[in-house]
Amino acid sequence: MSAKAISEQTGKELLYKFICTTSAIQNRFKYARVTPDTDWGRLLQDHPWLLSQNLVVKPDQLIKRRGKLGLVGVNLTLDGVKSWLKPRLGQEATGIVRAIRDYQGPLKEHEVTVFVRRGGPNYQEGLRVMGEVGKTTGIPIHVFGTETHMTAIVGMALGHRPIPNQPPTAAHTANFLLNASGSTSTPAPSRTASFSESRADEVAPAKKAKPAMPQGKSTTLFSRHTKAIVWGMQTRAVQGMLDFDYVCSRDEPSVAAMVYPFTGDHKQKFYWGHKEILIPVFKNMADAMRKHPEVDVLINFASLRSAYDSTMETMNYAQIRTIAIIAEGIPEALTRKLIKKADQKGVTIIGPATVGGIKPGCFKIGNTGGMLDNILASKLYRPGSVAYVSRSGGMSNELNNIISRTTDGVYEGVAIGGDRYPGSTFMDHVLRYQDTPGVKMIVVLGEIGGTEEYKICRGIKEGRLTKPIVCWCIGTCATMFSSEVQFGHAGACANQASETAVAKNQALKEVGVFVPRSFDELGEIIQSVYEDLVANGVIVPAQEVPPPTVPMDYSWARELGLIRKPASFMTSICDERGQELIYAGMPITEVFKEEMGIGGVLGLLWFQKRLPKYSCQFIEMCLMVTADHGPAVSGAHNTIICARAGKDLVSSLTSGLLTIGDRFGGALDAAAKMFSKAFDSGIIPMEFVNKMKKEGKLIMGIGHRVKSINNPDMRVQILKDYVRQHFPATPLLDYALEVEKITTSKKPNLILNVDGLIGVAFVDMLRNCGSFTREEADEYIDIGALNGIFVLGRSMGFIGHYLDQKRLKQGLYRHPWDDISYVLPEHMSM
Repeated sequence: MSAKAISEQTGKELLYKFICTTSAIQNRFKYARVTPDTDWGRLLQDHPWLLSQNLVVKPDQLIKRRGKLGLVGVNLTLDGVKSWLKPRLGQEATGIVRAIRDYQGPLKEHEVTVFVRRGGPNYQEGLRVMGEVGKTTGIPIHVFGTETHMTAIVGMALGHRPIPNQPPTAAHTANFLLNASGSTSTPAPSRTASFSESRADEVAPAKKAKPAMPQGKSTTLFSRHTKAIVWGMQTRAVQGMLDFDYVCSRDEPSVAAMVYPFTGDHKQKFYWGHKEILIPVFKNMADAMRKHPEVDVLINFASLRSAYDSTMETMNYAQIRTIAIIAEGIPEALTRKLIKKADQKGVTIIGPATVGGIKPGCFKIGNTGGMLDNILASKLYRPGSVAYVSRSGGMSNELNNIISRTTDGVYEGVAIGGDRYPGSTFMDHVLRYQDTPGVKMIVVLGEIGGTEEYKICRGIKEGRLTKPIVCWCIGTCATMFSSEVQFGHAGACANQASETAVAKNQALKEVGVFVPRSFDELGEIIQSVYEDLVANGVIVPAQEVPPPTVPMDYSWARELGLIRKPASFMTSICDERGQELIYAGMPITEVFKEEMGIGGVLGLLWFQKRLPKYSCQFIEMCLMVTADHGPAVSGAHNTIICARAGKDLVSSLTSGLLTIGDRFGGALDAAAKMFSKAFDSGIIPMEFVNKMKKEGKLIMGIGHRVKSINNPDMRVQILKDYVRQHFPATPLLDYALEVEKITTSKKPNLILNVDGLIGVAFVDMLRNCGSFTREEADEYIDIGALNGIFVLGRSMGFIGHYLDQKRLKQGLYRHPWDDISYVLPEHMSM
């Protein structure tokens, strides 16, 4: 059994990897993973058994948290799986809203009232949607944001707490001030340090004892000048750190460099306020450390597979004093090795399995504190007087919110992580806060499992901890269960009575810690302790001023609907964003199901039309007859010379294609336009021929260097027979053949060539197949669509010549002298 909940896919991969190959069960199970972006064609290539076996489909939820409630399809074909997935896959975000609408009858019958409390990015939009659902369905739905304590709605639902009248929620989290001046300089500080911090030189509380931290470890982890290296290509987290730095009016970004072993050294672009900057990315840690000796913090975003090795490597550099390990799932034995080495080196480790920590006005680790709107709302851009430590990263965000609403704000906060063996403990950070003059009160959010909170009790008894401490251990409900309860974190499980949340809360209360009766009262207790400190003059709150100017990221502003911008370009033929590729509104599966072929696909992509079967077949015939005409023509000749010069396929193909024009292969459009104009103007074929002769112009599509009336081009004959047999009308082809009779009577090789026939036949198809208006047909002729047929078809031949030359291993071509006529001017003497 796993120590932590895992997905079924991960479980199966472990079984594949570790079950003995001689075991009978070894290959009894097969699986394939499907997401909203799955390419079904590729999936079938990788898993052909999907077409031949009965299938089971279900959400890949956590093994310990199944609760499928009917979310399983059994004995299905692949088409049945697709049908089952269609209304479910990717619909999680709207699931609650849909459920309320679908079951509003029973909800009303049983007089159900719904309470919603939500935070996080753009939480106002979610609350707005839920509120509107309540209005449209008539179901009482009360919505609350971060202004309400996260568990307060439980008391409201039980009738123990009054339901406040909430003002309408805002439509978005647009708590940003756009810089109207256009200045790119760092904003001026928006608030002076709190008066409690400015009195750092005051005498600390009288009771003191042994040193706070293990020898070599620093009391102050972060300052306004802290520089960090980020391990991993976490560009979003780095940008969040830089935005926080800018809001805090730091002089320089806190991220000095990034390390990413899977690319070469390069620079990555980020924003510093409104200005773009470059941050170096190194392939190895040694180079990053050597070039940035000022760095003393590493933020390690490595996966659980490489976090141990990268952290051990980092601790070999004496300049590093703090390491944050974000990954969860690192084996406990490896974590204990990391802790042992960190103690030897005097390095403070935050994590594993953490979001990190934050010191308002100074530095934040990765994604701590959330997005900019949350940082502004929680006043994390300037220091307060309250320091906290918790296990949970998510709950640390809630503490930021609670403390900002009940006190003058956070001085520093750390989430040590939920693993059984965290790199640093509650006591490590509480002792740091005790010895930090700017911290006036401490908040600890513990949880069921472990005995770390008892060390706080011992520290208070011994007189080591004298500052007011507010603490609550989550998980008191575990005593209501008859069996052992494993909460979300790996370490959140009581193995004995003393590790229960109830026992630890009682012990803390007995030594003088401020312990609320429930988490619901945590904010009230924090506020009460803070107000007493203010009343006694320990904290003198600084005057609050508006937050500094914050540049909003464009993508976020667009998502919130604050701005609009015209697209750089438009497309109407293809859409690859959904579950499957779409050609002109037709899913790719339907294209294959209806056997549309290349001609049908070309009709969709070039003309946005579903062409008749005979039209698709005609297009394919045109591609076949134009595919190649030997190595002597200019395009093939160029391709061959490039191939023999050692050029790649694309370069050789391009060389051949560049020869296509009016003299070679480009006569399709010209012939179509010339014959259409003559036919539409009403002049007879003889008059047309005479007119062109009088003007000294060639009739495009007429004439051939080799073929003649006595040696006909079979390509022309094949196409002509097909067009006459299948097209509903061929007026332009008939007109062109009458012109041919006149021209061949003058000279036998002035025949209607393949370019001319394709050109006039294509006009007949566009005008008479019923898929186009006359205006649409003429537009496609004018914009050069017909030459595309020759380009596409002849590309096949050019590629063939390239491959042929490579296969024959032909060397560099040099044209022979005897095939060149050297005509130079005679020598001129003075």
